[in-house]
Amino acid sequence: MLFRRSIGLAALATTALAIFAPAPASAQGELTLYCSVQEEWCRPVAQAFERATGIKVAMTRKSSGETYAQIKAETANPRGDIWWGGTGDPHLQAAEENLTETYKSPKLAELLPWAAKQAEQSKFKTVGIYAGALGFSFNKEQLARKKLPEPKCWADLAKPEYKDEVQVADPNSSGTAYTKVATLVQLFGEAKAFDLMKAMHKNINQYTKSGAAPARAAATGESLIGITFLHDAVTQAVNGAPVQIVAPCEGTGYEIGSMSIIKGARNLENAKKFYDWALTPEMQAIALQAKSYQVPSNKASQVPKESPDLAQIKLIDYDFAKYGSSAERTRLLQKWDAEVRNAPRR
Repeated sequence: MLFRRSIGLAALATTALAIFAPAPASAQGELTLYCSVQEEWCRPVAQAFERATGIKVAMTRKSSGETYAQIKAETANPRGDIWWGGTGDPHLQAAEENLTETYKSPKLAELLPWAAKQAEQSKFKTVGIYAGALGFSFNKEQLARKKLPEPKCWADLAKPEYKDEVQVADPNSSGTAYTKVATLVQLFGEAKAFDLMKAMHKNINQYTKSGAAPARAAATGESLIGITFLHDAVTQAVNGAPVQIVAPCEGTGYEIGSMSIIKGARNLENAKKFYDWALTPEMQAIALQAKSYQVPSNKASQVPKESPDLAQIKLIDYDFAKYGSSAERTRLLQKWDAEVRNAPRR
């Protein structure tokens, strides 16, 4: 696995903390933030925004699928102001269903092309904030102890020797897992992809709520293999876990982590302030505190040296417009429930 090299990260993170350190003397209102990255990243982001602006943040952390469902359920009486993080597909679905607000940030010109395209594709109802490739990791110590071959490809995860050894999230709650479903469909065609997922189903020991949880399970040895975004596995490796990170041999999909202002936000102006701030290099440097290794969207943001180098991974031309649409996402999830989740494991 190749990693991108960069310099000056510690200095950038220190600068970010210095910028956000002074607290304004008076309160400047409130903001309700729905956060769909890991808790360890959500908390410092909320705290830094409070310090920078004086705006009091009420933060709730849920996976992207759960957050989408909550925003939809709250349509008649919106409680959230802004949704930050999580895979782009449910953000795009929310945009199509008019659950989010149109907003053209003055920071759009500073973003990498894939992030700006996400905004244009959604008619400026969502925007890209980071990117990350899909794959899996395995526990090297457990693999050696069990005398199993190293998995290198998606097809390997369906082999009988890995029975009860694979963990992945449920695509109904997890954007990571939905990205896996959409990735396999685009790689192999729908019929072959669902045959593969049904065969893989026999090897799944647990469908988790959180997309990052299988990386932690592989790191601790609770599971041999965890299917996640590669940056989630990198976090475990940086923490010293004995994991090997794999970009599947057939190719793989990727996410554009996104941000959206919720339709009917009670604190709309504060949501716009957060939106603009979240697209700055200073804010994006906060990811380092949480050991989060996605590729940030601002052109001036430095990429952590540990981050997977997307240029060295065989990425598919992921069709975000199609697989982020309400009809296609709903159809694939219903088909997955009927044909995969409810299939026998024996």
